[in-house]
Amino acid sequence: MSSSTPLSGPSTTTASLKFSTEPPNGDRAYVHINADAATGKQNKNTATGDHNIVIENIRGQEHLYNLDTAGFQIGHHPANHKTFTNDVDVENEYYPESIDLIKKVTGASKVVLFDHTIRRRRPGEIDSNPQKRQPVSLAHVDQTKKAAIARVHRHLPPSEAPSLLEKRFQIINLWRPINNPAVDWPLSLCDYRSVDPAKDVFPVALIYPDREGETMAVKYNPDQKWKYFYGVAPEEYILIKCFDSLQDGSVSLFTPHTGFEDPATPPGAPLRESIELRALVFYD
Repeated sequence: MSSSTPLSGPSTTTASLKFSTEPPNGDRAYVHINADAATGKQNKNTATGDHNIVIENIRGQEHLYNLDTAGFQIGHHPANHKTFTNDVDVENEYYPESIDLIKKVTGASKVVLFDHTIRRRRPGEIDSNPQKRQPVSLAHVDQTKKAAIARVHRHLPPSEAPSLLEKRFQIINLWRPINNPAVDWPLSLCDYRSVDPAKDVFPVALIYPDREGETMAVKYNPDQKWKYFYGVAPEEYILIKCFDSLQDGSVSLFTPHTGFEDPATPPGAPLRESIELRALVFYD
């Protein structure tokens, strides 16, 4: 069920999205990455709650949403790599063409891909294996400013990192469905122009066995405007901004996003499969 013509879908859908609340007493928020193998649950001190959200399908309005304004954008560019079954092949074949695509779309001078995640929805299975990931069902932003700077130091040589940090850089995810249009469990994105960056997000420490990272949890705000592109095809991609060092108010800083169960999904639609690459994007 692959299609080069985008599916239109409904003008809006109403779905339950999951948001976070901060720990009480001003405690630092944290989550341990390694989930319990039996339950799939993670040790954390944040709570979550569901809210019914009207999500607008912005098919036909793509020109109104780009990385600088909304924090995300969609494009059409079939990948040469098609299988996405072997990490080595993904890195050898899909990474180089994705670097070229991101450079072409953004005008960046240097792009460094630092990891990827392949997600395949498997109803009823526990998501405890890092190699078998399901769609994320919690509104989030992948990186904080602190984590973004740490990524540059982690993935670039010490001889390059300081000079690169003096200029504009971003963290951008390149998201693409695999095999079938993402009608099942699509991706919802929050227009940055409707986000209060001081009140709508808070940092969460990601505790790994050997290090710490930091992500941003997203709080519910009725002023937020959530969007989606119905039926994103494998020939399409979505760029999702997770961080931008240009913080003078002229551009979006990040994009809250989440997968969601869409009531508009027709019965029997193929289960969602997708890949996201995470990129450090540098400008001269």
